[in-house]
Formats: sequence, structure tokens, C-alpha cells
Amino acid sequence: MSSEQTPTTAATAGPRPRRLTYAAALAALEGLALVAGGIWMLVLAVTGDPDDRQQAVTGGITLIVLALLPLLAARGLLARRSWSRGPAVVTQIMALPVAYSLLTSDGSGIPVGIALAAVAVASLVLLINAETTRALGIRGPGRAGK
Repeated sequence: MSSEQTPTTAATAGPRPRRLTYAAALAALEGLALVAGGIWMLVLAVTGDPDDRQQAVTGGITLIVLALLPLLAARGLLARRSWSRGPAVVTQIMALPVAYSLLTSDGSGIPVGIALAAVAVASLVLLINAETTRALGIRGPGRAGK
């Protein structure tokens, strides 16, 4: 990328902070998990005997399309684009109720709920961290001109 496409400011100059890299990695992990879940649902819809084949195909496609949000956010975070924090935070906020419903289920959903909750909370902590915010060039309220 040329410097015309990626403006460098004092806040975004220098190496990418590890917290930002970790946040991007967690967002990418969630996106890849959604893609894997969507593909799994599609494979089961075609090879298995679902109660409703159309619903299984729709669910699989929906998961794959939903995976675009965290994957694009992860790419933006790695490129230090300030817009990417919003979709990354939204992804984590959407993951928390899913984690809760898995935690309150019986059986095999509980470990998945624990993992999802841990990833969502860790990602939120990384995304709202001051170092991450500075690295993305995001200014807080009242600091627009500074």
C-alpha cells in the first residue's frame, strides 16, 4: 500500500501494538469459527437427514455471511483502520447473548459457551484498551481537534 492510501499520523506511526494484533486474531478466529459452522450445517443439510433441509441450508448460508463482519473487522484492525473497531465491538456484543444461551443449555453447549464468552470478553477488553484506541487513531470525546 502506498502512503496515499494509508495516512500515517503520530498515533498510528510505529509498530502495531500486540493488543491490537491479539484483538484482530480473536476476531478472525470468531469469523473462521462461523465459516466452519456454516459449512458444517451445509454439509449436514446435504448429506444428513435434517428435520428441515431448507432451514439447515439457510442457517449455514447465514453463518457464512455473518462471518464476514468479524473477518473484515480483523483485516481492518491489522491494517490499523479506525472504522474496524466498531464492527469488532459489535461482533463481541452479539457473541455474549449467544454464549449465555449456550451456558444455560444442557450438555455439550456449555464448554462452547465458556470459550465464546471468554473470547468475547477478552476481545472487548483488548478493543477498548487505550493503547488500541491510540493505535487506531481514535480520539475520545472532546478531543477531536487535538
